[in-house]
Amino acid sequence: MKLSVCTDSVFSGIPTEIAMESVKSAGIDAIEFWAWQGKDLDAVRAAKDGLGMEICCICTSEFTMNDPSKRASYLEGLKRSIEAAQSLGCKKLITQVGGEIPGVSREEQKKSIIDCLRKCSAILEEAESILMVEPLNLFDHKGYYLPSSEEAAEIVRDAGSPCVRILFDIYHQQITEGNLLSRIKGLLPLISHFHCAGVPGRHELNFSEINYSFIFNEIEKLGYDGYAGLEYFPIRDPKDGLIRACAEKASYLK
Repeated sequence: MKLSVCTDSVFSGIPTEIAMESVKSAGIDAIEFWAWQGKDLDAVRAAKDGLGMEICCICTSEFTMNDPSKRASYLEGLKRSIEAAQSLGCKKLITQVGGEIPGVSREEQKKSIIDCLRKCSAILEEAESILMVEPLNLFDHKGYYLPSSEEAAEIVRDAGSPCVRILFDIYHQQITEGNLLSRIKGLLPLISHFHCAGVPGRHELNFSEINYSFIFNEIEKLGYDGYAGLEYFPIRDPKDGLIRACAEKASYLK
């Protein structure tokens, strides 16, 4: 397992290309971020190449999949997001599915999400990209359609494409469901990325009721060798927090 840093949360308000220097100097070689729109992608790419770093994932520009009337907008946004990702050498994109629509049954909304993902599949396969669906907790994201990792798995399975996978956010799923390790074990074949933050508060991992040392160690034993993204809002100096995360990595991933 490797660590990446979500620069938009850990270094909020700092240009990505500047934040990357702190991430690299802390001993971490990969970043991810949320919206690509409004960023200087040329500067980000230059920093990536100059520092020898990887951009492991970014977010799509559109997030509504459960409303068929917004399907064309979502698919066009996906194409633009893939182009932005490819310009950075990035193969993975993070998406959400939209807020629950009042007066429309969950079954209808679920069908819309699956239909949308099936439409996405051909685009993703041609681009050799992966789209990762993210469940979110309803405490922080009231009204969001998809809090459940199990329902996310049902949706991904029904979409039927190896290019559609789950982003399992350990922070969100601890709040929503708990029983983290059992869920991760059952869903790991569908998981393409993890996010991590302390619970409660969404701060550094050592400020948490979650035993990340145990969770990470067990995930690695299962054979996962992808990224765990540090997506928290720091309460200490951001760079110092990353240096500590690297220092603790041996205990996390022994």
